[in-house]
Amino acid sequence: MFILHFRCQFNMSMSSNVGGIIGLQDMTHMPREPEAFSEQVVQILRRHFPDAEVQLVGPMDLYVDGRHLGLDNLYRLVLSDASRGVEIVEDFLDQLLEGDELAKVPLPFSLAKAKIMPRIQPNSIFEHLENELVAHMPYVNDTSIMYVLDMPRMTVSITTEQMLKWGLDVDDLDRIARTNLASYNSNLKLQIVESDDGGRAAIFNVQDGYDAARLLLGSLWQRLAPEFKGNFYVATPARDLFLAISCGPNNFVEKLQERIVEDYKRLPYPISKDLFLVTQDGVAGTKAA
Repeated sequence: MFILHFRCQFNMSMSSNVGGIIGLQDMTHMPREPEAFSEQVVQILRRHFPDAEVQLVGPMDLYVDGRHLGLDNLYRLVLSDASRGVEIVEDFLDQLLEGDELAKVPLPFSLAKAKIMPRIQPNSIFEHLENELVAHMPYVNDTSIMYVLDMPRMTVSITTEQMLKWGLDVDDLDRIARTNLASYNSNLKLQIVESDDGGRAAIFNVQDGYDAARLLLGSLWQRLAPEFKGNFYVATPARDLFLAISCGPNNFVEKLQERIVEDYKRLPYPISKDLFLVTQDGVAGTKAA
């Protein structure tokens, strides 16, 4: 049991117009209706993996050899680059098979340690995944921190079984993952945007699969607090988006919140439509407030 994350590069900069579905009208290679999309994925699966047992159980839900495969993220990936729809699906399925093989190969901790990275995931992921099977730690805003092995073409989630074989607990994994995150593409370029009403935003847009995860950086408040003169919000609507926002003025925050909700609804690998409050003492959720 593992979660495969497909590495797919496309522009999702918050400084651009984020409203609407990109390229929806131009998607010719894959159907845009969810049911037809799923049916075509099944056809591609059976063509690539004729020995696999494939069962379509819902508009965006498959079972492949008894394992659940949700298609929502794949569907959103295709919408983001409509002209490459079939290619994206085929690449995703190829990597799925590759990930299956990787998951079967025991990796010594001495080799795995440098590859352990954190990912923030919505708790809704556990609707189709038993939370006891994957190493994770509860976080705020209805999310959890999960841990992955960073491979050249994909990331594969670390199972509880693998963690125990390494003689680690979740706190150990978390400490290792955050240390690796701090050194991963550490020369981050920060883009600052300032509005006419005095609101400010800061964007990390590395597109390496860990933009949103940089909310977990221990040095985040020290680095960004001078830009915001203290505490600030962070939006992580999807895996490849990180947006820090000043705590005011209210109309500035509200306008950005609307755009964040739209990104959360349309982008692959959604995380949260809620803001995170970053203080010197740590990160808190803002949903309750």
